[in-house]
Order: sequence, then C-alpha cells, then structure tokens
Amino acid sequence: MVIVVMGVSGSGKSTVGRKLAERLGWPFHDADYLHPEANKSKMHRGIPLTDEDRMPWLEAIRELIAGYLHHGRNAIVACSALKRSYRTQIGAGLSVVKFVYLQGEFDLIERRLAERHGHFFDPHLLRSQFDDLEEPADAVIEEITHPPDVIVESIIARLRLVPGD
Repeated sequence: MVIVVMGVSGSGKSTVGRKLAERLGWPFHDADYLHPEANKSKMHRGIPLTDEDRMPWLEAIRELIAGYLHHGRNAIVACSALKRSYRTQIGAGLSVVKFVYLQGEFDLIERRLAERHGHFFDPHLLRSQFDDLEEPADAVIEEITHPPDVIVESIIARLRLVPGD
C-alpha cells in the first residue's frame, strides 16, 4: 500500500507523513523534492504552477508509487495532489493507493507558512492553492487542528494499519 498524504502547502503533509512512516516502519518521500528546478524557481518567485508545469512532477510521483507497488513494498508520499485529475494521474489503476487529506482553514495555514523558513514555496501562493483545491470525497480526511501524533494514530486506526507490517 502507498499512502499519499495530501493538502495545501503548510497543512502538515511532511510532518504527518514522516511521523506516520516512522510509526509504521515504512519509507517516506516528500514529493516536493521531485519538482523540476524550473517549478521550484517559479514557486520561489511567487508564480503559481500551471497544470502543464505539474505534469512531469506528477509523472515522477506516479513512477515512484508504481515502483513501490511493483516490488510489493509499502510507502508514504507527501504530495499536494490538489486536483482530482492529479490524484487520478498519480494513482490511476493502482488500487492500493490511499489518500489522506489534511484539511484546514486558510487563516491557520497562512499563519503556519509565515513561521516556516527555508522552503522554496512562496507563502503568497497559498491563495492559488486553495483556488485549485478540489477536496476529495474518497479520502481519509483529517482536521489539522489536532496534533500530528493524534492525526497519525487516527490514520492508522481508520485505514486499519498494523505498525511493522
């Protein structure tokens, strides 16, 4: 199984994803690092990515996920996966890909981004992410007002996961 922890920038994907991976003993990948340099540069300059910009990135994520599944391995991937079409692209035909959506209010996430340093994402792009966001109906939805450890335990319970498997 591959679990994709999704949401807008600043929702806690990396934090929750890492903690979930540690708890389960699975590898973790932050899909931000799969972005081509041109995408990182645009985001750093405050320029929103287009669907066309995202295509090579989404294909890289799909290849990563397919590789784990091909080898019968579990993994956690943190990825914004804002639109239904993006989720379809990275998980199409892969029945053991589960999405966990970290849901939160704009004001809370904006405050979180203001406190974050050293990331290529320009916090001014948050509005464009909320504009692009198509909230999933078929994902495990976790409210980000809960502490990360509580969210992790909820994900484990809701997906009926067994740490160490």
